[in-house]
Amino acid sequence: MISLDQVTVSFGSYDLLKEISFLVSQRDRVGLVGRNGAGKTTILRLFTGEMKPSDGFVSTPPNIRLGYLPQHMAYSDSTTVFHEAEKAFEEVLQLERDIHDLTIDITARTDYETDSYHTLISDLSEKSERFHILGGRNREAEIEQTLLGLGFERKDFERATSEFSGGWRMRIELAKILLREPDVLLLDEPTNHLDIESIQWLEDYLSVFRGAVLLISHDRTFLDRVTKRTVEITLGRLADYKVPYTEFLKLRSERREQQFAAYTNQRKKIEETEKFIERFRYKATKSVQVQSRIKQLAKIDRIEMDEIDGSSIHIKFPPAPHAGTILVEAEDVTKKYGPTHVLDKIAMILHRGEKVAFVGRNGEGKTTMARIIMGELEFEGKCKLGHNLKIGYYAQNQADILDPLKTVMETIDYVAVGDIRTKIRDILGAFLFSGEDVDKKVSVLSGGERSRLALACLLMEPKNLLVLDEPTNHLDLRSKQVLKEALLKFDGSLILVSHDRDFLDGLVDKIFEFRDKKVKEHPGDIFEFLNKKRLNTLKEIERKEVATKQEPKPVPAPSPAPALAPPPSPKPEQKQKQDSKPEPVKPEPIPIKITLPDNKQKYEEKKEIDRQKRKVASRIAKAEETIEHLEKRIHLIEMFLADPESMSANSGPDPYIEYDQLKKELSQAMEEWEAAHEEDR
Repeated sequence: MISLDQVTVSFGSYDLLKEISFLVSQRDRVGLVGRNGAGKTTILRLFTGEMKPSDGFVSTPPNIRLGYLPQHMAYSDSTTVFHEAEKAFEEVLQLERDIHDLTIDITARTDYETDSYHTLISDLSEKSERFHILGGRNREAEIEQTLLGLGFERKDFERATSEFSGGWRMRIELAKILLREPDVLLLDEPTNHLDIESIQWLEDYLSVFRGAVLLISHDRTFLDRVTKRTVEITLGRLADYKVPYTEFLKLRSERREQQFAAYTNQRKKIEETEKFIERFRYKATKSVQVQSRIKQLAKIDRIEMDEIDGSSIHIKFPPAPHAGTILVEAEDVTKKYGPTHVLDKIAMILHRGEKVAFVGRNGEGKTTMARIIMGELEFEGKCKLGHNLKIGYYAQNQADILDPLKTVMETIDYVAVGDIRTKIRDILGAFLFSGEDVDKKVSVLSGGERSRLALACLLMEPKNLLVLDEPTNHLDLRSKQVLKEALLKFDGSLILVSHDRDFLDGLVDKIFEFRDKKVKEHPGDIFEFLNKKRLNTLKEIERKEVATKQEPKPVPAPSPAPALAPPPSPKPEQKQKQDSKPEPVKPEPIPIKITLPDNKQKYEEKKEIDRQKRKVASRIAKAEETIEHLEKRIHLIEMFLADPESMSANSGPDPYIEYDQLKKELSQAMEEWEAAHEEDR
């Protein structure tokens, strides 16, 4: 579908990307990974045409529809949320206007036999058909479903977009892109402004999306659940793995170990050969052997080790000062922003040594509670802080509120107090600021660099409670892992406001869920909480379905019987005649034949249905086993074909023939699997 061919991107003498080739096929699910500044966003911008390569070719066919969500974008604030999302249906809306105008025009015409009248009828028919093909009647339902999935409420639909923060407006742009149903989705950090529920909705949406997906994300769980292929960019080069992120880490480690072993063995042989040549180069009796070794040395195809980007953050938080047993005790805390009620009489207690997470949908009060603990907001109720409490706070917009006119060194020097000032350069080096980097102005730093600088400021003074509000939003995967390891070793307490499930996993031991102005405490880690929540949601749905099925249908009240006039009294002579009549003979009851259900027949029918179901289930299981076996074999051959050394040493049958045959068998197995599933329905 779209591809890069030997593309190089240079800035002066610096090559950001070096002769990379890359193809995205239909239904691909590709995750672009690499440290900040490696060139991931540049690749997306090459595909959209926002950037041109210094060398090489970018192929994007003209009929391909691209949907691109950048990290930062300009917003339009001229309409409501619903009408802004409706702009995704530009063609449908134009067709609707055209159909309306044509209908009015046709209604006013009386020249039914003219060519112009027939032309209008033909145009109306074509546009109406196109309108129905594009699902024009369903657009409002699709818009509603998408906006609700991304965290909006129905009451938000008619609110002006100008009332929302940048993160929520980013969601509106994401909704517009998803509603357009492009052929290729290019997503740059789509989860940065989504809460956990919205991320899970997006995962489900992308699992059934019919086009290709190329995304950049620092959310490891999101990558694992969405992508099937991982492309790593490191030091200008590109490595392609046909597996999700976690499997990619294992394969990359194994590949580098094998590569290093082969490289070491070859270097050893080369050194031995060079020593032999150097030792006997001038001995006439060894001249033939020396010449032979020189030729052997020239023929060796030398193994090159992949360059490894060894730079990483090394963080160690200072020891936490001793504090009281209870660090934070909130009681009846209530907070309103004008008419908006965010928190209503909530209570919570944080003990010394606890590491907890604040989770919930955006706007439910997580950041508000963090700011109340910090003393930044007025509120109703009580929030008592413990003895000798020293709080280190990382705000959600901490990286953005740094003084842009100060340098890196000036920023950290401003907050450093006491003996720690002698270690400023060491701390900056640990956060990858070295040499001339410390003299850079904050205004020229990337989002990730600003986040690292803001985190470095937290190390300037010992704290016993860290309150971190979305600290990982602009950190790459490796930096996040190092920060997580440092927080695991931190001997103080921790409050984390985060939607990053992998980052929270194993780091916190208690969850505070913010929902409907209240806070609920959940012991355990993040995945235990999410599993229980999903289970409770399913049980609630099941309860509603059962209640709907069991709800008795209203029985209409019987109509009152019409009042009957009493029969007329017989005359005396008639009565006498009636008395003299013989007793009427009662007719014999007519036997009614009732056919009872044949239990044996029903049992045999059920038995046959069960047998057919088992047969179909067996077919499905067998097909899945075959598909798994074929995919593994195909993957092995793809790895073999991608290794030039293995291909050159191959003396057996042509691997391309087996590869084509396996592809055909896989296609047949998939057809069998689909057919079996159709029968199962």
